[in-house]
Amino acid sequence: MTRQRYEERYEIRVGGCLGDTICAAFPDLRIQARAQDTVLSGVLEDQAALYGVLAQIEALGLELIEVRRLPRA
Repeated sequence: MTRQRYEERYEIRVGGCLGDTICAAFPDLRIQARAQDTVLSGVLEDQAALYGVLAQIEALGLELIEVRRLPRA
């Protein structure tokens, strides 16, 4: 059985400005500081990848503010 890929673009907002060490934990995502928050964005191949990013955010003790799935281009 072939596993279908459901790549989706996401924007994940966390509280605070992230330092280089924490940013290195998300090598496949684009990281942008916005005001007092940081936005991680990029394509994730499936929900398991999304949950992996969310688990990493929790493990690092970051404040999760928002998760948005972006429209397909």
